[in-house]
Amino acid sequence: MAAPLKTILLFGQPGVGKGTQGGILGTVPGFVHLATGDMFRGLERESELGQAFLQYSTQGLLVPDDLTVRLWRQYVQGLIDTNQYRPDTDLLVLDGIPRSAAQAAMLDEHIDVLRVVHLVCTDTNALVKRMKTRAQHSNRPDDADETIIRRRLEVYQQETKPVLDYYDASLISNVAAVGLPGEILMNVLDTIIPAARGVIGNPFG
Repeated sequence: MAAPLKTILLFGQPGVGKGTQGGILGTVPGFVHLATGDMFRGLERESELGQAFLQYSTQGLLVPDDLTVRLWRQYVQGLIDTNQYRPDTDLLVLDGIPRSAAQAAMLDEHIDVLRVVHLVCTDTNALVKRMKTRAQHSNRPDDADETIIRRRLEVYQQETKPVLDYYDASLISNVAAVGLPGEILMNVLDTIIPAARGVIGNPFG
């Protein structure tokens, strides 16, 4: 990764819909979606990194910054090496990183953030319900226990939300995360199309 990667950040509380929106964007030519949670959950459970992830995630805690960034760099380089991501023509959509101001600082030399899409939901109980439902369908034990869910939401407020203060306010777009996924997607696209055109031309025809 010689030059900083042109990047869109999907940001918001656990369960707010970052993965849903990122997954849709990842199907659009010119966009590559990378969800840090999926990256961690894809680790071999018995590996050193896999055990470290489980140790923290099952308590609702964040994986340490240095470990997260090290794995992220390896993962992105793997995408580049296998031609799944072409930095010269693709826009990277990150979901789940950075999760702390320290991570944001560590990533500064690796990413050029063009837009921060902040998905907003003020109903905490709705987020808890959404995550418990997700656990039933996605085999995600970290989403099954309400105590752990509420701990994750607290950790977000304490450690992750301050990341918004790290970036210039002009880069941040607040998007309501309530409604049909298609409606939310249209609002997300409205915020990122100008940045996308500057990197990959007009991916929408």
